[in-house]
Amino acid sequence: MQEHPNSTLSDTLRFISDDKSLALFNMIALSPALTKAGLTKRTNREYYITSFGKIVYEVQVLIGNAKQSLWKFNSIDSIESLCLSLTVEERRKIIDSLMVDDNLKDILNKYNARKKEIFQPLIDLHQKIHPKCSQPVII
Repeated sequence: MQEHPNSTLSDTLRFISDDKSLALFNMIALSPALTKAGLTKRTNREYYITSFGKIVYEVQVLIGNAKQSLWKFNSIDSIESLCLSLTVEERRKIIDSLMVDDNLKDILNKYNARKKEIFQPLIDLHQKIHPKCSQPVII
């Protein structure tokens, strides 16, 4: 490996001291692992993101956006726990008013619309196991 003749150890460390440079350095260092995982592909000494890698990247971005919206999810959950009789439409309005990210909004609205269908087997199982339970199953 060729070393830059005028570069000192402190220069090298300074170059990778900011977050962006360090992230780029780590990504290049991990490239063989990313290729082995199917996230990147090497062709003619250049790395490319695979279709699978693109999906994984977008999911990672979605999770990051969700983490930043955690307070909004907590607000939605609090409203739902206080108002157990909310209709699907009322829930949709709450979700739409709080959420900015369309992907997150779509996920929440998908479960909102299918809530009873998705959780009905669990409700039925609960009622079968605890036939005398008067407490509603909160979903």
